[in-house]
Amino acid sequence: MGSAKKTGSAERKARIEEMRRAEQARERRTRLLTIAGSVVAVAALVAGGVFVIQKNKDDNDAKAVADAKASGKFEVGSDGVKTWKGTLGRTHVTKKVTYPTVPPVGGDHAAVWMNCNGDVYGKAVNDMNAVHSLEHGAVWVTYNSKAPKADVDALAAKVKKTPYTLMSPDDKQADPIMLTAWGHQRTVTSATDPNVDKFFEKFVQGEQTPEPGAACTGGLDK
Repeated sequence: MGSAKKTGSAERKARIEEMRRAEQARERRTRLLTIAGSVVAVAALVAGGVFVIQKNKDDNDAKAVADAKASGKFEVGSDGVKTWKGTLGRTHVTKKVTYPTVPPVGGDHAAVWMNCNGDVYGKAVNDMNAVHSLEHGAVWVTYNSKAPKADVDALAAKVKKTPYTLMSPDDKQADPIMLTAWGHQRTVTSATDPNVDKFFEKFVQGEQTPEPGAACTGGLDK
């Protein structure tokens, strides 16, 4: 009789132990499934967030480029200066912007400007960086292969002495020598054309400047 009780007690303990092990196994599986589910959920949230951020960025960039191409036109004043009448966006973008004028007179642009503290560049510069310089109140002198060397040299000397100016070649422009400020542009006949001094006096850090006093150093130098 005593033996039977001992046998029954041992079997009961064995069943309880087996049930405990089974319960522990279920708990481990539940924890693993919960952790796995959390990881998947977090990954989905992160992926979704990245997608939304990237989509918003792409949408903003696309809108910025569209703004840069917004309808507008030049109006020529009695002084011969052309003034852009239309939208000139000011968003910093990474996608290439196609400007409606050559050289551009403003619009969305790169986050970094070309140095414009009397800087003379021997090669064409990136329009998107130069437009940022215009935003800071710089005057941009450009010339093509038809410009006489004497005029190029004389203009370079003037630019080097004038803060908030820069100069570079641009073979895409229609006229030999052009002067550009934010929203304004004109052609001059030579380095001695009196309109050069007039343009500099009016537009170097002029009233058209979207960001007066902003730096013309600390940007790109080539």
